[in-house]
Amino acid sequence: MDMEGGERLISLGGEGTPLVSDLCLGELSIARGVHLNATRAAMADALDLRHRLPRLWHRLRALELEAWVARKIAAMTRPLSREAATLVDATVAAAVAQSPGRLLTLAEAVTIEADQERRRADLAAARAATGVWLSSGRDDLPGLRTIYARLEAADAIWLDATVQRVADALAADPDLRTAHHPHLGQTPSPEELRAAALGWLSRPEDLAALLGVLDQPASPSGAASRKRREATLYVHLHQAALDGTAAIARAEGLGPLLLEQVTALLGHAHISLKPVIDLTHGRSVNAYEFPADIRERAHLRMLGDVFPYATSHSRRLDADHPTPFNPHGPPGQTGDHNLAPLGRRHHRIKTHLAYKVEQLGPTTYRWTTPHGLIRWVDPTGTHRAGPAP
Repeated sequence: MDMEGGERLISLGGEGTPLVSDLCLGELSIARGVHLNATRAAMADALDLRHRLPRLWHRLRALELEAWVARKIAAMTRPLSREAATLVDATVAAAVAQSPGRLLTLAEAVTIEADQERRRADLAAARAATGVWLSSGRDDLPGLRTIYARLEAADAIWLDATVQRVADALAADPDLRTAHHPHLGQTPSPEELRAAALGWLSRPEDLAALLGVLDQPASPSGAASRKRREATLYVHLHQAALDGTAAIARAEGLGPLLLEQVTALLGHAHISLKPVIDLTHGRSVNAYEFPADIRERAHLRMLGDVFPYATSHSRRLDADHPTPFNPHGPPGQTGDHNLAPLGRRHHRIKTHLAYKVEQLGPTTYRWTTPHGLIRWVDPTGTHRAGPAP
């Protein structure tokens, strides 16, 4: 239509998706019973899935993937070129057996890897939005003020660690609390202690003196020395990163990062290198409790909870014996061959109901529910009954 303001073709999806008539969205929104913007977003996601992510689209139509997960991935990849989106499509579609949380984390990592320059530009824009803000006080309780801050991830982590360190010192020394924070009382909560600890930043001389005392070595000489900050950071790298090729690292608790972001995290810390853990070798012990090294290997192999469709990546999981431990049984029952990392609720479900789990290898578990549902779990996700993946 040539009339000014009339119907025209617009682009809703990413590169390579067809143009659509903008005015048709009105009636479609009415039919769906949603706002016009919601219809625009749904159409953009559908176009991206159909034309830019065909493998994922096929998985969605086969009901192997929830629609909301597919839409999130479509929106995540929209700024990418069509070629880069194809790379994401191939990787993510092959991993749809993963739980939604793990699949979205994978999609984020591959999206970053497919266009690292765009990621750097996004980070630069995000840094422009950092800052520290003090509330006006109008909405605060009498005598209190609220501070908001948005920091680089590395600075935020170190700041949190320093605040906790001072809070621990206040918790352990009643005289120190009485001298500097008489309002805290005899049994302050952890939140009160952390708030008081943050307040020490307003007195840098006192903070430096306190940290100096905490850093004094426990040696006969008593000579104080400046202690460097120490950190434990679990980073998972692809071989490409070690070969010098641009790659993405996954830092536990932070998600996928560019390698320069990992450098920033470690920039001011004392780094102790630990040997690479060989996951091809197992170990067993003649005891009920799992040693730390066996727990570590199980986490690295499975990256979290092995209950069907579980989402947790945490290291704070229960270590369950798939084959129950028998105190009168043979030696070596506790080891890599008989360890299932489980969240506490999943552990209770498996223990107190008629669930059966068999560990068929270092990375494969076969679950049977009380009503006979069978699922295979391996590092690629959860699979319905059939031959073991």
